[in-house]
Amino acid sequence: MEKTTQPQSQQANGGPGELPPGWRFETLEEGLKILALGADVPTGVTPKDVVWTRNKATLYRYRGQGPRRYRTPILFIYALINKPYIFDLTPENSFFGHLLSEGHDVFLLDWGVAGPEDRNMTFDDYVGELIPKAVERMRRASGQDDYTLFGYCMGGTMATMHAALRPDGLRNLIALTSPVDFREGGLMALWTDKKHFNPDALVGAFGNIPPDVIDTGNKFLKPVTNYVGAQVTMWDRLLSGKDMGNWLAMNKWVNDGTPFPGAAFSQWIRRFYQDNALIKGEMTIKGDPVDLSRITAPLLSIAGESDHIVPAAMAEPLNAAVSSTDNEYVLVPAGHVGLLAGSGARKVLWPKVTEWLGSRSD
Repeated sequence: MEKTTQPQSQQANGGPGELPPGWRFETLEEGLKILALGADVPTGVTPKDVVWTRNKATLYRYRGQGPRRYRTPILFIYALINKPYIFDLTPENSFFGHLLSEGHDVFLLDWGVAGPEDRNMTFDDYVGELIPKAVERMRRASGQDDYTLFGYCMGGTMATMHAALRPDGLRNLIALTSPVDFREGGLMALWTDKKHFNPDALVGAFGNIPPDVIDTGNKFLKPVTNYVGAQVTMWDRLLSGKDMGNWLAMNKWVNDGTPFPGAAFSQWIRRFYQDNALIKGEMTIKGDPVDLSRITAPLLSIAGESDHIVPAAMAEPLNAAVSSTDNEYVLVPAGHVGLLAGSGARKVLWPKVTEWLGSRSD
């Protein structure tokens, strides 16, 4: 029988037994190193100064290159899990850098990394003590009484509670994909249902909940995308010679979690997910009721259309719960992280926030 050979053009396009275009042994080495050791790229490099510290928490003030156009400072609050450099991912993809270039005065309350000695910290400590103290120190540093509060994810829930408890001086509130109605928590609400989930058992076993436990739970909300899609994207970018900078920075951040203080974790599951106490008006901080209707400051609430961690239905009820007459809800066609730091963030979210703030800040 006559032997046939595959045309050279077909071989070049990756026929059976052929290596894909762009393949090099260096590419294999680079990809395997990322999978084994994680991404190692500079992140969070915008210059900043320490304003105040308490326990693990640090209040930072970021330094811009140009003059400040707006006197009203912005205080950013992030979640108790992961690290807040998602706001300042890389020099080319920094929301903080963007705000500074627009002339805003940017502060961040960084919770730090909880240790075993922090296992008894609760939202009473974070919302009832640390946020008010950070606001006081920010006012002192900026010389301004009024301020904007910007919360992201769980940080938005915490910022919203602070806004309800201490509305005086709050000029604006921005809640970015911030859960308030936990009945709408999707799979996470199902998994944490009190019928089959006892958070105290985890706290008893671990003390603080390890970041891998939280990360695994979040990733299993979309397992194919998180466990397979991320690797497919990595190899595709490597083989096609695309820039890896932003992907590496995002991958580093996703896998750079922090322990969830045990008592706060138990409170988060029981009072928020299982009891849905916040939207019901049954939540208290240090004995004071959290009444969302006490919020009268202008509100911008933003949710992600494809957010599987905080579905839009968890965030949207905030707008109906507050008493703000200047009240806007925006649904962005993006996921939980992509809406802030994804490829389309600079075209959609960043301009929206700066436009909204520009007319509401001195």
